[in-house]
Amino acid sequence: RDSQQVNTEHLSRWKKWRRTSSKSLKKALSEVKDLSSFLVLWRHDIHSIEGKFGTGIQSYFSFLRFLVLLNFIIFILMFSFVTLPTIISKYEILNSTVAYISQKNTEDICTIYEPSGNKGLVFFYTYLKDLLSGTGFLEVTSLFYGYYAKDALWISIMRYNLPLAYLLTTFVYLALSFLWIVKRSVEGFKHNLVHDADPFQSYCNKVFAGWDFCITEPNAAQLKHHSLQYELQTDLQEEKLKQKIAERRMEEKLRIYCLRIFINIIVIAILSGCFYSIYRVTLFSQENSSVSIKNYTRTNLVNLLVQYLPSMVITLANFIGPLIFSFLIRFEDYTPAFEIKLTLLRCVFIRLANIGVLLFSLWSQISDCGSEKCKPCGYNYKLYPCWETDVGQEMYKLMVFDFIVILAVVLFVDFPRKLLVIHCSFKLVQWFGHKEFEISDNVLEIIYGQTICWIGTFFSPLLPAIATIKYFIIFYVKKIVLIHTCKPATRPIRASSSNFFFLVVLLIGLLLAFIPLGVSIAHIPSSKACGPFRNFNTSWEVIPDTICQFPTGLQQVIFGMASEAFAVPCFVILCIIMFYVIALAQAHKRVVEQLREQLV
Repeated sequence: RDSQQVNTEHLSRWKKWRRTSSKSLKKALSEVKDLSSFLVLWRHDIHSIEGKFGTGIQSYFSFLRFLVLLNFIIFILMFSFVTLPTIISKYEILNSTVAYISQKNTEDICTIYEPSGNKGLVFFYTYLKDLLSGTGFLEVTSLFYGYYAKDALWISIMRYNLPLAYLLTTFVYLALSFLWIVKRSVEGFKHNLVHDADPFQSYCNKVFAGWDFCITEPNAAQLKHHSLQYELQTDLQEEKLKQKIAERRMEEKLRIYCLRIFINIIVIAILSGCFYSIYRVTLFSQENSSVSIKNYTRTNLVNLLVQYLPSMVITLANFIGPLIFSFLIRFEDYTPAFEIKLTLLRCVFIRLANIGVLLFSLWSQISDCGSEKCKPCGYNYKLYPCWETDVGQEMYKLMVFDFIVILAVVLFVDFPRKLLVIHCSFKLVQWFGHKEFEISDNVLEIIYGQTICWIGTFFSPLLPAIATIKYFIIFYVKKIVLIHTCKPATRPIRASSSNFFFLVVLLIGLLLAFIPLGVSIAHIPSSKACGPFRNFNTSWEVIPDTICQFPTGLQQVIFGMASEAFAVPCFVILCIIMFYVIALAQAHKRVVEQLREQLV
């Protein structure tokens, strides 16, 4: 301290002022950071869960909070750049007007779109049906694509290109989601690398650093004792199993490989059956829904069931498929860790692929051009005059039905099971016992809903608001279920590895969402009767149309960057950089291995 005082005495006034101002700024930033920590959503609730049940279950609720914030930001983007300008122009706020562009080379029959809005005397159950299916009064609101039928907006003296804003906002929310998930994944990967070590280090970490000091309750502490004991036993069993695998004879290997091939054939057959069922049910639902709109003799309940048939079949497949996979994996003779990974991989695939099959079924109907059905418009205009709104309604129904199923499981399964275990002494009931809080199953549940939100936002711009409300309610529902009806899983996982796994699966869902959105934007002709892209063959055409309005020099630069002459050298340079990074990583890996040998 004396030496610091001597050094500061010889400093000039300017340097002294800089040093003191730097210290004051750091102190102010530290205080602001401390104050902002109190504004973090569910901070106290998540810390309480962490203290009672450990960091593994806490990671699920932190992940749920991340999705709430992500969907809220996506909603702000879509509302600010798409919904709000349309509302301003509709009510002529700020001297705003609407500019309509006359459609060229478009048949009049393609521009006919009559939404199924309710007219005359409407009963209460009709409003309830519309609320659940997205039809009726909801179809003509800003919730769906067909509401945004403006070509351009004039706000004072500024021209606002709504089609361009609609498409660019879609790209922005997808890019924002991708970058945010990758950023959090990299942070989780760094923490995960610390725990990926050789068996000797793994045993040392469990013995000397395996205790979770966030646990405060005796029951949770006892469970953690059993968990550490189980982890050590599992590690020893895996080592024993690896030794057994190395000592297998050729006859045993052939038997196991044949059994695995047979089981994988069964898995493929189950997946094919689920996909075919969803495809047929979707076709049946779309054909009969269009008939029921014209024929009012059918009851509202039957009509609602027909409309929700694809959602119910998808939910049933998502429920039965994982149960069958968990049963079959026991006969494939894998290590316990690989069993979990393979089962989760199959469950993720069936959940996300079911959404893809539903969209493929809709596209096959939209693009069904047999008997010259889509010759005038390029798509099946008789069945789908505004096909984007129809796709948005399907995504809306999936979102709503998924939420209803989650609440129904809590009310009619979890709480009755808790009451039976407490008040019933039958051996069968006691054998089932309290339900464990399965982290992986709950995460797959919300990732499935988030993938629906990413795909559906283009067709239903306010769907992120519904997803935000849904996950907000689910947080409190799952918290009540955890505290009052569940016990922690007997095979908990670390927060670092679980967070990384959650984000990787979420990233897979996002990458799969790119495919249907890309096909819808760049391949399928846009509706000529509704939406902001009525004057373009596809939604993507608004980009080159806007570029053609730029100065000639800027056009040449942009088209040059999009040409093969620029793409090929850019690809070669990226490959060279990638090989350099891989070589650098291998060199660092060798250094780490040498340091580990020295530590041993």
